[in-house]
Amino acid sequence: MKKSTFGVTGLSVSPLGWGAAPIGFLATEQKQVEIIVQTMLDAGINFIDTAASYQGSEEAVGKALGSRRGECVLVSKCGQQFPDLEGPAWSSQAIAAAIDRSLRRLRTDRIDVVLLHSCGMEALQRGEAVGALMRARDAGKIRFAGYSGDNQEAAFAARLPGISVIETSVSICDQANLAAVLPIARERGLGVIAKRPIANAAWRPAQEFHGIYRDYAKPYCERFAAMNLAARDLGFASEGDWPEIALRFTLSQPGVHVAIVGTTQPANARRNLEAAARGPLPNNALEILQSAFARAEAASRQKWPGLT
Repeated sequence: MKKSTFGVTGLSVSPLGWGAAPIGFLATEQKQVEIIVQTMLDAGINFIDTAASYQGSEEAVGKALGSRRGECVLVSKCGQQFPDLEGPAWSSQAIAAAIDRSLRRLRTDRIDVVLLHSCGMEALQRGEAVGALMRARDAGKIRFAGYSGDNQEAAFAARLPGISVIETSVSICDQANLAAVLPIARERGLGVIAKRPIANAAWRPAQEFHGIYRDYAKPYCERFAAMNLAARDLGFASEGDWPEIALRFTLSQPGVHVAIVGTTQPANARRNLEAAARGPLPNNALEILQSAFARAEAASRQKWPGLT
C-alpha cells in the first residue's frame, strides 16, 4: 500500500488505518485480534489507533503486535478521569498517569502519537492538558502530541503550538469539519486522521447494530436517510457499494492523510484495502455527496455539527 508523509511529523503512513475501539467495546477474542493485526501489517496498513478508554483495546493491541511493534505508527488517546488513576480529567496528573499506563498496556517504550480525547474548550484554553502532553514528549514517552475531536474545539486545538496531529470526523454523513477544521490543519501542515470514515455504516438496518453502537449510529442513519441518495446516483451498481463510496469520499478530502476504520473481521479489513486502492471518488460523485448533505442539513433547519 502506497504511503504518504504524515504532515509535520514526517512519519510515513498508509492511507488506511485500523481503529481498535470495536475490539475493546465488543470484547473480541485475542486470537481474532492477532489475526486482524497480522493481516493488516502483511497488507501494508501501518497505522493503529486506540485509546485509554477503549475497554481492553490497548492491552489486546500490545499483545497482538508483539515483535512487530516497529512496523506501525501507534496512536493512543487520553485525558479522561479513570477510577484506577489519580487526578481529575484533563489534569497533568491524570494525563501523565494514563500515558504511563498506556506504555505498559501497549508493551512499548514510546507511543508515536498521543491525542487529547475530546477535550472540551475550557480545558483546552486552560492549557494544562496540552502542557502535560508536551512534557511527555520532552521526556521521550511520546513522539508527537495532538487532539481528537470536532467543531470549534478541533479548530482551536489545530492552531496550538506543539500540536502536530488532529483526528476529526470526516464522512459522507459528517461534513462540518471539511470547512471548520481541515483548512487550518492544511495551513499548519498537521497530520490529519479521519475518524468514522465509513459513517458507522449508516445505510444498514437498525437491527444490525449491537451493543453501544446501536445508539451511537442513530444520528448517522438519520442523516443518511435525509440525504436520500442511492448508489446508482453516484455511478455505482449496487447498494452494497456504500462502504467503498464512503471510504473513498473521506480519502478524497484534501489534507486527510489516513482514514481509520474499526473492524473485528479480517475479511472486512481486506475489503477496505481493496476500496482504498481504487483511489479518490470522481469529482461529480464528490459534488453529489456534498450537495446532498447541504440540502438535507438546510431542510432540517438546524446546523449539522461534527458528531463527537
